[in-house]
Amino acid sequence: MESVGNIILYFIVAIAIIVFSVLTVTTRKILRSATYLLFVLFATAIIYFQMDYQFLGAVQIAVYAGGILVLFVFAIMLTQQPGKNAEALTSHKRWLGLSAALAGVAVCGYGLFSYADFGARLLSSGVDINMEKIGQFLLSTDKFGYLLPFEAISVLLLACIIGGVVIARRR
Repeated sequence: MESVGNIILYFIVAIAIIVFSVLTVTTRKILRSATYLLFVLFATAIIYFQMDYQFLGAVQIAVYAGGILVLFVFAIMLTQQPGKNAEALTSHKRWLGLSAALAGVAVCGYGLFSYADFGARLLSSGVDINMEKIGQFLLSTDKFGYLLPFEAISVLLLACIIGGVVIARRR
């Protein structure tokens, strides 16, 4: 049974994630946006720690809050002057972004509610679901495994780092 303190902490962290996520995408200062993203990543790590996934929380802080965000800030510093404000969006771009966001929510909702085989495989395994079991399911090479997309993302990140170095060397 959950204690009342854990439930209150969850709602405080969930509200913080929502507020800082909205601030991340609505602020016009790019470094401030990266700082808000850092707060979102730390709050996500708090939720992992609250669920007793200490390893996943530590990875969230080390990899995402530490590594990826530093890469973002490095890219921001290389490509533009960080003190400048971004230009205000025109009404056309704002509606286009809102419609793209709603389409993304619709696609994610469809995928979540119609692709129940992954969850059914996890639940039908007959054993306790722990981080090791989830990791084996996600990084397997069978039909529903995600090893290939995981490796593709790592190659994409490597290409981004190489591209950043090439752009920096030209200057």
